[in-house]
Amino acid sequence: MPRPPCTLPPPKRSMLILFDHVTPRGVARALKGHTVTKAKDRGWDELTNGDLLAAAERAGFDVLLTADKNMRYQQNFTGRRIGLVVLGTPQWPLVKLHLDKIAAAVDACTPGRYGEVEIPFPAE
Repeated sequence: MPRPPCTLPPPKRSMLILFDHVTPRGVARALKGHTVTKAKDRGWDELTNGDLLAAAERAGFDVLLTADKNMRYQQNFTGRRIGLVVLGTPQWPLVKLHLDKIAAAVDACTPGRYGEVEIPFPAE
């Protein structure tokens, strides 16, 4: 019996990703195929969370990447056209150890959804 042909997974879609003011810029290197913009570059670094989400949606961003764990509880994501990925910490020495997990969470993010990337602190 012939084997079915090998199939490649569908190509991931390119997304427009917004980093808030605490997201380490080095994360962008792990988000190949996506376009990353910092909120500060848009003049949005002083906006409240709700205003930041609204501005990002109006500008067509697909994902907001932040380390603000409270945003999930402060904002209603039902019906939103943007997804949220939250890092467990903004500390680059820890974040850089989990870039693959962060990239996977961003790739899996869809509008109106929330994802959190656990970034454990090392045991002492």
